[in-house]
Amino acid sequence: MKDLKSYIRTIPDFPSEGIMFRDITTLFGNPAALKHTIDLLFGHFRNDRVQVVAGVEARGFVLGGALACRLGAGFVPIRKAGKLPHQTIEESYQLEYGEATLEMHLDAFGAGDRVLLIDDLIATGGTADAAMNLIDHLGGDVVGAGFVVDLPALGGAEKLRSRCDKVVSLVSFEGE
Repeated sequence: MKDLKSYIRTIPDFPSEGIMFRDITTLFGNPAALKHTIDLLFGHFRNDRVQVVAGVEARGFVLGGALACRLGAGFVPIRKAGKLPHQTIEESYQLEYGEATLEMHLDAFGAGDRVLLIDDLIATGGTADAAMNLIDHLGGDVVGAGFVVDLPALGGAEKLRSRCDKVVSLVSFEGE
């Protein structure tokens, strides 16, 4: 298996000028790379007694659903505002290039459930922090956060470590 980084496409100036977008859809399109990614994430979290995997829209759904199956856990979608059909809670936050709001169903899991947060990329940590706030609001116990890509220069993974001891990323793109 080649380095996972080689399966990630970089798109300059997307979604706005100056952003180097790390596109993992090319990794998703390669069956061996996708399986290897899920295997690696499973290896990091298999002993954490995860009850629920919370995946952040949209690439976190692909990763989170597959990982939940491997872990024998449930899956909870954390979505953009207005996309969930039942009663929700919401959390607004700043992106690297704008503002957004996330939602989660009020009955997504029970208080005290062990929740693993999954998304494709950690940059400034704003999205993951907002997702953790939603999980905290329902009384979930965040046992870890997993990402394929970390952009360490933006400090998001370090920010999350103040809230969660186990923050895992599979590849890093330094200085970007």
